[in-house]
This record gives sequence, structure tokens and C-alpha cells, in this order.
Amino acid sequence: MAFDLVHEIHEQLDWHWRTQARPRLDGLIDDEYFWEPTPGSWSVRPHDAAAPSTATMRLGSGWLMDFTHAEPAPPPVTTIAWRMAHLIVGVFGPRAESHFGAPPADYQTWKFAPTAEGALAQLDETYADWMAGVRGLTPEALGKAVGPAEGPWFDTPMIGLVLHISREGIHHMAEIALLRDLWAHREH
Repeated sequence: MAFDLVHEIHEQLDWHWRTQARPRLDGLIDDEYFWEPTPGSWSVRPHDAAAPSTATMRLGSGWLMDFTHAEPAPPPVTTIAWRMAHLIVGVFGPRAESHFGAPPADYQTWKFAPTAEGALAQLDETYADWMAGVRGLTPEALGKAVGPAEGPWFDTPMIGLVLHISREGIHHMAEIALLRDLWAHREH
């Protein structure tokens, strides 16, 4: 029996995306997307909106993402908008850009979507760019170091980065699913 390593690595995240994670985002509305489950939640906000005191900086172009370099203890609860922005610009987008030639994606210049629909389109696009790149890898490429684009991970084999991005995607999509459950069962 032939074993296709690239297929198996691709399927680890893509199966979860197709069968669980992405279907859980169907029907996402703006009120839910921006819902702050606790006071001081981090989110994506209009440029002129006040951010929580724990967010010492705001990132982006247009709408801005709450952020700080020294994460407070305990870390703030984040909105679905914040989690999706992190997946788009912190997980899938920049790796697709640096390793597979996708469009630029960085926290400083990204135009964060002001609607759930717009963010879903951004998420779908950056996810598709990342996964197309992963699907195009070879077993030999999976063994090569990722290089300077990944900073301290520069000598990590590409397979390590691909598995890390899979963990990040599954982890953050599960958080979004939980936030959707909490939204659906909140007291009105």
C-alpha cells in the first residue's frame, strides 16, 4: 500500500475544516461576530472606537484589532471577530505569503473586515491559499528547513510548521465554535 505523506498532512486540517469547523460558521451574523462575552473583551473595532485598557496597541488599516505585546494575566477573552482576525493574519495568511507566494498578510497593514460576511471571505481566502500551498509540497520539501521567514523557527523542517498551523487552526476554530455556543445560549 502506497503512503502519501503530503495527502495525510493536508487532510489533518482540511478534513476538520470541511466537516466540522467551517460548517460551524454558517449563519454567523454581525451581532454575534462582535459580541463581547465579558467586559474588556478584545475585538476588531472601528478606528475611532475605544479599546479595552488591556489593549495597549491596535493593529490594522481601517478597522483595528486590539493587541498588546505583553499579554495580560489572565489573558482577555476575545470575540469571534478577534479570533477570526488572528487566524487570517496571524496563522494562515502570513505563512501562505512567505512560503507559497500568496498576497501580503500582516497585522500592521491588514484591512480587517467590518462584517462577519467580509471576515468569512477573508478567512476562506487565506485558508485556501495556505492549503493549496501545503497540497503542493513534496515529501522532500517537508523535510527542508522553513528558513528566515519563520524567525526563531528558521531551522525547523516544513513538516513541523505545517503541523503547527494545523494545531493552531483546529484550536482557534474550536474556540470560535464555543463562542457560538455561548452566544446561542446567552440570556437575552
